[in-house]
Amino acid sequence: MRKRKLGFTALAATSALVLAGCSTVSNDGDGGGGDEAGPFTIGVSNGFVGSEYRTQMIEDIEEAATGYQDEGALNDLVLENADTDVNGQIQQVRNLINAGVDAIIVDPNSGSALDQVFREATDQGILVFAIDQAVTEETVINVGIDQALWAETSALWLADEVGEGGSIVAVNGASGHPANELRWEAAQGVFDDAGIEVLTTADGGWDQATGQQQMANLLATYPDIDGVWTQDGMALGVLQAVIAADREDDIIVSGEARNGFLRLWSEQDDDFESIGVVNPPGTGATALHIAMEMLQGGELDESQLHDGHNIVLELEEAITSDNFDDVWAEVQDQPDTYVLDSILSADDVQRFFQ
Repeated sequence: MRKRKLGFTALAATSALVLAGCSTVSNDGDGGGGDEAGPFTIGVSNGFVGSEYRTQMIEDIEEAATGYQDEGALNDLVLENADTDVNGQIQQVRNLINAGVDAIIVDPNSGSALDQVFREATDQGILVFAIDQAVTEETVINVGIDQALWAETSALWLADEVGEGGSIVAVNGASGHPANELRWEAAQGVFDDAGIEVLTTADGGWDQATGQQQMANLLATYPDIDGVWTQDGMALGVLQAVIAADREDDIIVSGEARNGFLRLWSEQDDDFESIGVVNPPGTGATALHIAMEMLQGGELDESQLHDGHNIVLELEEAITSDNFDDVWAEVQDQPDTYVLDSILSADDVQRFFQ
């Protein structure tokens, strides 16, 4: 059964991540992968802690680990969880290798710069799972939503709302970050095809305060804005800036599936329109369930993998005015920092195994 933090129906979104090559993923090796004895040790590398998304991601992983620890299958969960750059995250992964972990779950700061250290781990039989964004190293199993499809969903909605010939600005995450680049490339393609003019882009660093300041600057620079496309972690700040400028009636803002934004949405007039596409922090917990199944001898079904090493999770149904009331009724008692979430249970990840 799928463990769900929300009750709305998932969309069958199965478009593949754009990564080339054949799989070299294997359970064999001298380290953790394929050792059915247990108990096991799993490491987590997270190189960015400055968002509620990452905090909830770690909490989800810890909660999922507790069940395995209680039954004696998991000995320890080793966390390398701190703000760092690529070189610092390479050291995080090496610390986990040296700690003798059987598997590593990593939210990578780069799509390719960590490949060598990932090979160091997999060469020793350690299973490695990249979450939240994909990496190119083929011995790593990527587990996550299709970030391009995630971006296209809200970009298509905004393009339809603004209409051909409209002008928008974009408040992105962090330039050069793999998830940011995948998202903006996909969104920009939608806007180009729809005849939408992108006046400029700004980096908000997935931070609400920064997003709000960037949007205030854009409003001062570009008075004739029809819409704003932004990513999760900044939409609340962006909307606050638009409201502060008394422009919420003439500027359409793409939103986020986070309670702070949803609460502000609920306070607007009935004709207010936005969209929130769920990017679940629970992907890390889903990866932990997959890791534990593989460590206990489970073999992945290659027919379930995209490009040999990608497990692409379905997108949840996007939040729009059509279903807003139902979704908000479920989550309104959560704090504003809560990110709408979903986690595949240990039973449900069996779909990916032979």
